[in-house]
Amino acid sequence: MNGLLAARDNGERKWMYPLIRKGTYYKWRSLLSYVYLVLFFCGPFIKIKGQPLLLLNVIDRHFVILGQVFWPQDIYLFMLASLVLIVCIVLFTVAFGRIFCGWICPQTIFMEMVFRKIEVWIEGDGNKQKKLNAAAWDKEKIRKKVIKHGLFLLVSFLIANTFLAYIIGRESLLKIILEPISLHWVGFSSACVFTIVFYMVYSQVRELVCTVICPYGRLQGVLMDEHTLVVAYNEVRGEPRGKLDKTGLIVKGDCVDCSLCVAVCPTGIDIRNGTQMECTNCTACIDACDEVMDKIHKPRNLIGYFSEDMVRSKKKPSLNLRMIGYSSVITIIMLVLCYFIFSRTDMDITIMRGSGMLYQEQPHRFISNIYNADITNKANFSRTVTLKAEDPDIKIQYIQPPGIITKGNDIKIVFFVLIPGSKIHSFKTDVRLQLISGNKVIQTVTTEFVAPINN
Repeated sequence: MNGLLAARDNGERKWMYPLIRKGTYYKWRSLLSYVYLVLFFCGPFIKIKGQPLLLLNVIDRHFVILGQVFWPQDIYLFMLASLVLIVCIVLFTVAFGRIFCGWICPQTIFMEMVFRKIEVWIEGDGNKQKKLNAAAWDKEKIRKKVIKHGLFLLVSFLIANTFLAYIIGRESLLKIILEPISLHWVGFSSACVFTIVFYMVYSQVRELVCTVICPYGRLQGVLMDEHTLVVAYNEVRGEPRGKLDKTGLIVKGDCVDCSLCVAVCPTGIDIRNGTQMECTNCTACIDACDEVMDKIHKPRNLIGYFSEDMVRSKKKPSLNLRMIGYSSVITIIMLVLCYFIFSRTDMDITIMRGSGMLYQEQPHRFISNIYNADITNKANFSRTVTLKAEDPDIKIQYIQPPGIITKGNDIKIVFFVLIPGSKIHSFKTDVRLQLISGNKVIQTVTTEFVAPINN
C-alpha cells in the first residue's frame, strides 16, 4: 500500500511504524542533521557585523540575511531570489530527484532525527511501538506515553520559540520570556500557537506532510525522467525475487523478498514498485537492503542511487554531463544573486531635475537648476547625510535639507545646484554629486544640468 493516505479497509488511517537501520547513509544523514540543528537553534544568537544571521520580520518589513539588512526598497532582490530558488528547485529535481526532502528538509530532519529518535528511545523500535499502541492502558503504557508526549511538547516549544526569534528577533523574544505575560499577550499567544502546531505536525500528522500536504512531491512526475538520479531498486539484478535454499544460495534474483525495505520506509511504500511520489529519497531502504546483502554475501546497492537508464544499461551511478551542467547553472545563478546582494549599498539616492523650469540666473553670474532627490537609508541605524558637488566651484543650496534619516526610511529633499557661468560650455552639462554621511562618500550620482552658453 502506498504511503499516500495509507488507510485500512474501514477507512481508518494506517499508522507507520518504520524500523531504523543505522547504515552508512543513516550516519551521514545524522551528521548533517546535527549540523543543521546546531545552526537552527544557534542562528538567532549569531551576529555578523552586529546584525543577526537571519531575521524575517514581516511585521516591521525588516529582513536580515547573513548580516545584510533588507528593507521594502530591496523587493527586487527578493523577486530575483525567488526566481533563483524556482530555477534551482527545477534543475536540482531534474538531476537528483527528491533528495532535498530526505536530507535537508526541516520536516524530515525534525521528524526522523529528533522526534523519531525520542520515540524509539522511550517506546522501542517500530514493532515494539505497534505492540504498545495495541496493548491495554496500564501504568507502563501511561508512563511511556506521558514521557514521550511531554518531551514532544518540550521540543516543540523550543522549536516554536526559535522560529519566533527568526521573525521578531532574539531581543523581542527575550522580553516575552523575561517580562510579565500581561505585557506581551500577542507574543506569548504566538509562541503557544506555534508550539501546538509543531506538536501536532510531529506527533499526529507526520508523514502526511510529505505525502499529502507538500506539493513538491507532485513535481517529480513532471520534472524527472529516465536520466534523473534517484533512490531506486535495480530490478534487472533483483528480479525475479527468490529465497535462500538449504545451501544458502539464492535460487533466482538477488532480492530475497524480505520486505525490510518496506519496513524501514517512513512513508510505507515498496521501492521495488518503482519511483513513487511518496518517496522522499531518505535512503532508509538502501541501508536496510545493504545490511541484507552483506549477510547473504552479495554486492551492495541492490537498492541505491540509480537512474532508470543506469538500471537498464547496467552502468554504475556517476555524475554525467547533464548533472554537471545543471549543477553549474545553479552555481552560476547563485553567484549572480550573491553578487547583487553583497554589492548593494546601505543607502540609495535618486536625483531628478525639477520639471517645468530650465534654469535660473543667480547673482555673481551663477546659473542654477532645481532638483528633487529621494534618499533611502537601508542601514539598521539612523544617519545624518548631506550632498556635495564633486567640483568645489559648484554650490548647493537647500530648500528642504536632508538632515537625519532614520533606519529603513527615506526622505525627499529639494535643492538648487549653482554653477559659475564661466564653467558652462554647452547647453547640457554633467554634474557629479556626492552623498556624504559621517565624512564618508556613500554614493556618487551624475545628473544633467541645463544652462545657456557663454554667460
